[in-house]
Amino acid sequence: MDIEDFYDEDPRRRSSAELEFGRDWHDAHGVRYELSWVEDTGELYVMREPVPEGWATPFGGIHVVHARGTDVREIAGMTVTVLGVLSSQSQVDQALAGWDAAMGDPDSVGWLAGRLRQAGLLATGESGGQHAAPETTGPAAP
Repeated sequence: MDIEDFYDEDPRRRSSAELEFGRDWHDAHGVRYELSWVEDTGELYVMREPVPEGWATPFGGIHVVHARGTDVREIAGMTVTVLGVLSSQSQVDQALAGWDAAMGDPDSVGWLAGRLRQAGLLATGESGGQHAAPETTGPAAP
C-alpha cells in the first residue's frame, strides 16, 4: 500500500510518535528502504522505493513493474509493508540492536530480515511477517 493509504487505514498512525531507524537500507538489488516504528500501534514498517524490475522482496512481496493490474501509485511512490508489531520501544531496540552499523552494508535488508527472524517477527524460512499479509504489487512471475 502507499504511505497515504497506510496512515488513512488507522488514524492512530497519524497522531503517533514514530521512531525512525534509518533511510538508507538497501536490498541485494540496490532498492532503498526506510525503517520506522509507530509507537501507538506498535507497528514496525518499511517504506520501499519504487522497484525498477520484478522480484521477490525479503519481506514477502512479489513486485512486478508495469504488470497488468499493478497499482500505479505503488510504482510511482514509496510503498509500505508492516513487518510486525512490537509493543514497546525496548522490544524494538532489542530486536534492532546494531542496526545503525548494519544499515550501511550491502544488502543491509538481508541483515534486517535476519534480525526480525531472530526476534520472531519473520518466520524462519518464510519472508512474510506474522502480523501482516505479504504485499504484492502485481502477478507473480512464472
